[in-house]
Amino acid sequence: MSTLVAQERKEVKRSSLKRMRSAGNIPAVVYGGDITTKSIVISNADLRRTLKAVGRNGIFSLNLDGQSNDVILRDYQSNPVTKELLHVDLLQVNQNTKIDTRINVILKGTSKGEKVGGTANQFIHELDITAKASDIPDYIEIDITEFEIGHTVRVGDIKKEYTNCTVNHEDDETIVLIDYVKAQSEEEDSSEVEVSGV
Repeated sequence: MSTLVAQERKEVKRSSLKRMRSAGNIPAVVYGGDITTKSIVISNADLRRTLKAVGRNGIFSLNLDGQSNDVILRDYQSNPVTKELLHVDLLQVNQNTKIDTRINVILKGTSKGEKVGGTANQFIHELDITAKASDIPDYIEIDITEFEIGHTVRVGDIKKEYTNCTVNHEDDETIVLIDYVKAQSEEEDSSEVEVSGV
């Protein structure tokens, strides 16, 4: 299991945050289980390496003051422009801890419907799920390669494949629909030309 080393954070002034980030570290909070909520400091580079190894929802070991606890990344804040991590929340877990979280839904491939002029309309980009910490997938992938125009994937279809998770949505909610693209009529084309010429 991947291990991330942390130190307890004792300074909380804004100036200390600037120094911390300049040194390649970020502030974090760890809580849950038998851990008293603590403010900590971790290496930004080490955290990224750890998450790359275990995945966004993977379990890893946090070594704080010589004591190790299994944790997951519960939440984070990042710079909207640079995507730099600014703060993270870590939650202590064990293999059987059930967690409510949100999982990205990713479409894989180009559908047959798109190749003949259709479009893939994705209505749900994230799903709310409940699962054991060890069963949380990094994301849910839907291969749309063979889908013709009119093909629909609903939440109920996903539930059949991800039986280790409780998907907290109604079965009939549409995730993706391969739909027609409405062709612009000649009348619409001509009216646009008339307007633009005014």
